[in-house]
Amino acid sequence: MDTRRALLDALAADDGPVSGPELAESLGVSRAAVWKAVEGLREEEFAVESTSEGYVPPDDPGYSGPGIAFGLDAPYSVEYRDRIGSTNERARELAAEGKSDVAVVADEQTGSRGRLDREWVAPSGGVWLSILTRPDVPTARAPLFTLAAAVATTDAARQAGVDAQIKWPNDVLVGDDADEGGAVASAESDSSGRGGRKLAGILTEMEGEADRVGWLAVGVGVNANIDPETLPADATSLSAERGAPVDRRRFAATLLERYAELTDSPEALDGVLPAWRERASTLGRRVRVDTADGTVEGTAVDVAEPGALVIDTDEGRQRVHAGDCEHLRDAE
Repeated sequence: MDTRRALLDALAADDGPVSGPELAESLGVSRAAVWKAVEGLREEEFAVESTSEGYVPPDDPGYSGPGIAFGLDAPYSVEYRDRIGSTNERARELAAEGKSDVAVVADEQTGSRGRLDREWVAPSGGVWLSILTRPDVPTARAPLFTLAAAVATTDAARQAGVDAQIKWPNDVLVGDDADEGGAVASAESDSSGRGGRKLAGILTEMEGEADRVGWLAVGVGVNANIDPETLPADATSLSAERGAPVDRRRFAATLLERYAELTDSPEALDGVLPAWRERASTLGRRVRVDTADGTVEGTAVDVAEPGALVIDTDEGRQRVHAGDCEHLRDAE
């Protein structure tokens, strides 16, 4: 793999064809190794062309399985579909087959859904993926994987030039309730109470025993290169925020690599909450959370293991493990 990446870099750095002997010398390998690397690239859908003058740089395979997988520094195989009902549904099928460490990626989803079975628009141009793993962790720590996916998505967005933040527990947003002067915005500026324009959402599904995770699938949906006029009124896209299309292949690879880094061991999981806190827009705000047991309202002051929102209320400090969170104006 290293030789193939180096060969691609060498071809891309040259304006014209590069001969086999020149490549061998510059890379410090044999001509046979160059030939083998070229054949390997062709198998990965990087169409390296041979001419009488040498090798010609290949066309970019673009947003595809081989394109995402090539050079990916994460322990996942990539299954790519142009069109699929749901990447999470496919991840569940793979889990039933005993598979693990697979990233299911699609250009378009036709049957996607969000939390609480809400509709999620997933047209061509977005980044729709699910990561199937079998982590050796207690079931009680499973919520950390959702938070890790939110951190990974936020970091990928920031690397793409979009200043994203996280609203508890797993919405990735752009913008917030405050204007540039720090004053609180009017209710009309964010009637949803979401606290910003939604860029991405995360849905986690799992099976396991009472004390151990069997398999876990984290689904991530990102509005990448999508016209915001086709999205709900309170949503946005990477391309709209940065004023130019984003490289979806690079974005997906960054997300997968960051998620792997955050979840590859029980020790790594210990760093998820600190990373989440640093990227959160919810902490320090007045919030209202609708839970199965009623509404909790107060100031969000922390997030605690394994992802509970800690809220200071008039009745004292409470921990909320699940619910719909709304950012409130101070006046409320």
